[in-house]
Amino acid sequence: MENSVSKSLSILLVIIFIASAVALAGSHNSAIYRGVPVFASCAFVAFLINWLVYIPSNLKQTEKYYDLTGSITYLSVTWLAVALSGSTDTRSILATAMVSVWAARLGTFLFIRISQDGHDDRFDEIKIRPFRFFNAWTIQGLWVLLTAACALAIITSNEKQPLELFGYIGAVIWLIGFLLEVVADRQKRTFRRDSANQGRFINVGLWSWSRHPNYFGEMTIWFGMAVMALPILNGWQYVCLISPIFVYLLLTKVSGIPLLQKKGLQKWGDDPAYQAYLANTSLLVPLPPKKR
Repeated sequence: MENSVSKSLSILLVIIFIASAVALAGSHNSAIYRGVPVFASCAFVAFLINWLVYIPSNLKQTEKYYDLTGSITYLSVTWLAVALSGSTDTRSILATAMVSVWAARLGTFLFIRISQDGHDDRFDEIKIRPFRFFNAWTIQGLWVLLTAACALAIITSNEKQPLELFGYIGAVIWLIGFLLEVVADRQKRTFRRDSANQGRFINVGLWSWSRHPNYFGEMTIWFGMAVMALPILNGWQYVCLISPIFVYLLLTKVSGIPLLQKKGLQKWGDDPAYQAYLANTSLLVPLPPKKR
């Protein structure tokens, strides 16, 4: 028990250190509200929201509101940035709209999914251990801060420039990623609802071109936001470009693809059709499947 608490505390300190460093860097050239950089205020609120929702969630040992809280956090910090920054331009309005549409769509989708499924097996062991469960909510605060860093930099920065080539290119990239994510999520949900597909792996639609098209869409979204942010970044603000890098590493090395691959092999590892799917289908980038 003592080792578990010590490990959880160490993880918590690392998270706070990273968040503080990013908040400090993102606050370079940030708008100021009551003596505090708006970027830093948004960073604090990202954690505060998750810590507050953790309290009743821990008491009930439920993860039902975890993903929904993540989306609410995105919306809250984004609109807080708009409210406190004092002035907006086309780039800021566009970034705000992008984050809002993405967060509202994803939050609704994930909440409906967990309401129908009843639980999220990622939390089966975590939610019965208060310290580890608290860290999960704290990590979500860090996820919001790092992922939305470029968007927050756009909204809070005192550097305002007309929407030019980088802005348009970034918006197009974002739109492509958003459509990929929406279509992939819808295809997978429709596939699972069909009783004929119970116990089968999905290999139709975008999923015949990529084993994780929704994750590729997610990465593309935040890469597009980073491209939009490039013209207004300066000095320490360039640390905000960690956003697409963080999303890529999170989904390919930590909680996304590795966990799904492990579950997939456990379920269908002995199925020749699944082995053929792995061998002939791109891991991430949607590409025509290899000839079988």
